[in-house]
Amino acid sequence: MKQHQRIAVVDFGGQYAHLIATKVRRQRVLAEIRQPEDPIEAFEGFDGVILSGSPALASHGEDGDWNKGILDLPVPVLGFCFGHQEIAKHYGGEVVHGGREWGAAQMELTRGDHPLFAGLGPTEQVWMSHFDSVTAVGPDFEELGHTASGEGGTAHRFAAIGSDKLRRYGFQYHAEVDGTTNGETMIRNFVVGICGCEPTWDMDAYIDREVERIRAHVGERSVFLLASGGVDSTVAAKLLRMALPPERLRLLHVDNGLMRKDESAGVLEMFNDLGLGDVLEFVDASDDFIGALDGLTEPEAKRRAIGDTFIAVFEREARRLGIEGHLLGQGTIYPDTIETGGTKRAHTIKTHHNRVPIIEQMISEGRVVEPLAELYKVEVRELGKRLGIPHDALWRHPFPGPGLGVRLLCSGGTDEAPAVQAEMDAITDGTALTAQALPVKSVGVKADLRCYEHPVLLTGDAPWDDAIDVTRRLLQHVPQVNRCIWNLSTTAPTALGSRAATMTRDRLDLLREADHLVMEGLVRHGIYGDIWQCPTAMIPLAMEGGDEFVVLRPVHSARAMIAFPAELPKALLDELAVQIGALDGVGCVAIDLTSKPPGTIEWE
Repeated sequence: MKQHQRIAVVDFGGQYAHLIATKVRRQRVLAEIRQPEDPIEAFEGFDGVILSGSPALASHGEDGDWNKGILDLPVPVLGFCFGHQEIAKHYGGEVVHGGREWGAAQMELTRGDHPLFAGLGPTEQVWMSHFDSVTAVGPDFEELGHTASGEGGTAHRFAAIGSDKLRRYGFQYHAEVDGTTNGETMIRNFVVGICGCEPTWDMDAYIDREVERIRAHVGERSVFLLASGGVDSTVAAKLLRMALPPERLRLLHVDNGLMRKDESAGVLEMFNDLGLGDVLEFVDASDDFIGALDGLTEPEAKRRAIGDTFIAVFEREARRLGIEGHLLGQGTIYPDTIETGGTKRAHTIKTHHNRVPIIEQMISEGRVVEPLAELYKVEVRELGKRLGIPHDALWRHPFPGPGLGVRLLCSGGTDEAPAVQAEMDAITDGTALTAQALPVKSVGVKADLRCYEHPVLLTGDAPWDDAIDVTRRLLQHVPQVNRCIWNLSTTAPTALGSRAATMTRDRLDLLREADHLVMEGLVRHGIYGDIWQCPTAMIPLAMEGGDEFVVLRPVHSARAMIAFPAELPKALLDELAVQIGALDGVGCVAIDLTSKPPGTIEWE
C-alpha cells in the first residue's frame, strides 16, 4: 500500500486524543496514536508529534513519568492543554494550579504573523477546559497568544507559546474541538506548514486498510454483529459485508424494550432495503432487559446491566443459531471508548454498554471485531456515504445502544439539592431569570474528569442569548452543578423534592411517547436535519402536577466530544410544552442549555 507522511499523536488519556488524529486526517495527512511510554523507536518515520490533553495535573507532577525522549526527536512538536503545559515545564517554564477556564474564550494573538496562525485574524475563539495554567516560559520561548475570559474575567497569559528555534509549540486550548473556530486551520498550519507533510491520505485509504485489517483479524472465522439500526452499526455492517462473504456474517437486531416508538419495525425494513436482510436475525428480548434493570438506580450499574444482557442475549441466540464460534461484531466508535476510560490514562466519564467488563475481556481474547473504533460520527457518516448507504439512514439522529435506559433517570429518593442558592442568586440578580438547584444528579465532564453533579432549573421569560449567558456564568462559578435547564413554563414548580423511582414499563412507555412527540415536532417544523441529536430525558421528582420532569436536549455537534445547545423555534417549544405536559404524570417540561463540557449529551 502507498506510504504516507505521518503525524504521531501521543495519547495522555484526554477526552480528545483521537479527535486530534481525526482532525489531522481531515487535512489528508495520516495520523497514528502512540502512548507516552512508548520507546523512541515507535516514533521513527513520523514527521511531527502532537501531545494530547490529560485528566492529570501537570502542576502536581501527575503523569510526569512519560518518555521525555519524545521531546528530543528531530521533528516539530505541538502540545494541547496538558501537552502544552508539559512542554512549557520541560523547557524551563512554570505551571500552577489555577486560572481555570471553561468553554469558549477569546484569544488575542501576540504574534499574529506566526506561521501557526497564518490566515487568521488578531482575535480567535478557542475552547478551554483546564484547571492548570502556564505562568512563565523558558528563555527560548515566546508568548504567541493570551486570553481574558477566565475567573473574574482577568487576563490569562500564554494561551499559545512557541519556540521556532526548538520547533516546539503549545496551545492551552483544544484546537481539535469545534469550539475553537479555526482550530483546523491551526492544525493544518502545523501539520502541512511547519511539519511539511503532503496531503495524500483520504477515506479510501482508510477503507482499504480496514478491510485488510478485518480479514487478517477474522481469518477463517465468522462475525455475528449486534445491529441496532443506528448509524454506527449500519455502517459497520456494510463494511463487514465488504470484507467478508455473506456466509461468514450474521446480523442480530435486538428489541431491548428501551427503543423509540416503533423503532424495531423501521430498522428491519431499513436493513432489508440495504440488501442485508439475508444475513439478518431478530429477537424480542425486552423482558430480559427490563428484568435485568429491575430495582437499579445508579447510572453505571444500569449501563453494565444493559451491556451484560446484550452479551447474554447474543450468546443465547448464537447457540440457537448454531454459531457459537462467531466473533462478536460491534459498531463501537471512539467516543464510546474514551468516555469509558478505555485508554490507559483516560478517566471514566460513563461506561458504554459496549465497554462493560465482559466485553473488555472478550476484546483481550481477540473475540471482538470493531471496524469503526478509531472513528468519530462525522467520519462514520463519510465512510457510510462511500459505502453507498442512503442519506436518510446516515443522518438519523444518534441513538445510544442502551436507548431509553440511559434517558429514563432512576433514583433512590434520597438526593438533596446543594446549598448554593446564594451563589445562584448573585448571578441571576438583575436578569429576568430565577435559578433553583434540583435534588437529582447527572453525568458531566470537567477538564477530562467525570463529574456527577446537580442540574440548575432556570425559570423566566428571557431572550435565548440571556439564558445562555446566565448558564455559562452559573456553570463557571457555582460549585456542585454541571448542567442548566430552562423551564418551558414561566412559573417555577413548587415543592420540588427527590422521589424514589426505578425502571418500569409504565415509565418507559411515558418517556417513549414524550420522545415521539419531540421527534414528530422536529420533522413538522422542518428542522430535524438541522439538529445533530435531541435526546429526551425523564427525571423522577416530587412536585405539584405530576411526578415526572421531562427535559429536551437538542444539540449541535459533529463528533459527540463537544456539543452546543440548539435553539428551537418558540412555536415548537410552546407546542411541546402543551403536548408533553398533557401526558399523564408529567409535571414540568424544560430544555437543556448546557454545552459539552461540562454536561455530557446524555444525562447518564
